[in-house]
Amino acid sequence: MITCDLAGTRSLVTGAASGIGLATATLFARCGSRVALNDLPGNPHLAREVARLRDSGLDVIAAPGDVGDESDCEAMISDAIDELGGLDHLVNNAGTPATSIPVPPRDLDAIDEDMWLKVLSVNLVGPYRCARAASESLRQGGGAIVNTCSVAGLTGVGSSTAYAASKAGLINLTQALAKALAPEVRVNAVAPGVVDSPWECRWSEEGNQERLARVPLNRAGEPDDFAESILFLAHASYITGHTLVVDGGMTA
Repeated sequence: MITCDLAGTRSLVTGAASGIGLATATLFARCGSRVALNDLPGNPHLAREVARLRDSGLDVIAAPGDVGDESDCEAMISDAIDELGGLDHLVNNAGTPATSIPVPPRDLDAIDEDMWLKVLSVNLVGPYRCARAASESLRQGGGAIVNTCSVAGLTGVGSSTAYAASKAGLINLTQALAKALAPEVRVNAVAPGVVDSPWECRWSEEGNQERLARVPLNRAGEPDDFAESILFLAHASYITGHTLVVDGGMTA
């Protein structure tokens, strides 16, 4: 596990009650950052994980809010910044597949307007909302944003066409925000491949085996694998507008 000195910094991680978000929040806190963990209001896992991290001596707070809702997102960002006393790192990790099983690309009728709106609002507009609301505070300290994209945004293959399109948009948004917020704020992204963590969308055993067969490192990525890459991008001072593929070689 890589590490660095984040003492005195303030960080906000969205979608942080489990998986990559929780691993990232934990790693940042262990490196000395004061971290706000965001997830949906009423999610019992958020309160439980914040309490667990506090019990282990880490400086964390809860920042409940729905990044898919404009007013709720803006209020969450404002409250988190006020409680943290500023913001140095924003990790836009919250996302949704909006489906419990993968939707084959040919099944166009399975993706209705409501699904498109939910996926785009959370996965693409959500990070924009967070970045816009946090931009002033991030500029003050020369901060960094890291977005969690997906190899689906590069290959067009994922839990659904809508999901893949939202992540492709997020890769483009990462580049656009890197230009918009430069030179004070750096904006980068990670693109995970197969992830071994809880997720709303469940592949069949056969589907999982097929996906893993394409990974040269012969395993799914653990949340900590992606947290390390996010920490690197948040700390690397001359990288911006970049999407780092972290997929065990699957797209090589």
